[in-house]
Amino acid sequence: MNASDILKYGDSFLQGALSGIPDSEWETEDVCGWWSAKNIVAHLASFEHMLCEVLTGFLGGGPTPTLDAHNADPQRFNDVEVDRRKGLSPSETLAEYNAAHARNMELIGQIPPEKLREPGTLPWYGMEYALDDFIVYTYYGHKREHGAQINLFKDTLRGR
Repeated sequence: MNASDILKYGDSFLQGALSGIPDSEWETEDVCGWWSAKNIVAHLASFEHMLCEVLTGFLGGGPTPTLDAHNADPQRFNDVEVDRRKGLSPSETLAEYNAAHARNMELIGQIPPEKLREPGTLPWYGMEYALDDFIVYTYYGHKREHGAQINLFKDTLRGR
């Protein structure tokens, strides 16, 4: 597996899904539950920050408040993180996501490939999994899921 490519292609799919959303529709609810496209991007931005903490842990460590909050109560984490960004504009929310993703692309390149595929390095995720497994399931798959919801929303807009 190439973790850098996985991150790149997940982001590429998401960016493609986000393109073409009219400015007036970014905060329209019911794209995913009650979330709007902006809320989805806010949610994914929080996950990008969480990944930054995880990757930093492989490069010497640092505080992990985002990861800790997620692991303590994932549903509350989602609600709090989306709510925390409600005052941001759609473009500010996307800029935050993009900046965190860019940081993750820098960090992933600093981790040796053999470390990325070493099982047991994320005990809180499962001893049988490696960092690249976590990235595939939690980031690539996550962006594909939400990107598909956004694409369905855009299809609905075209049908109006």
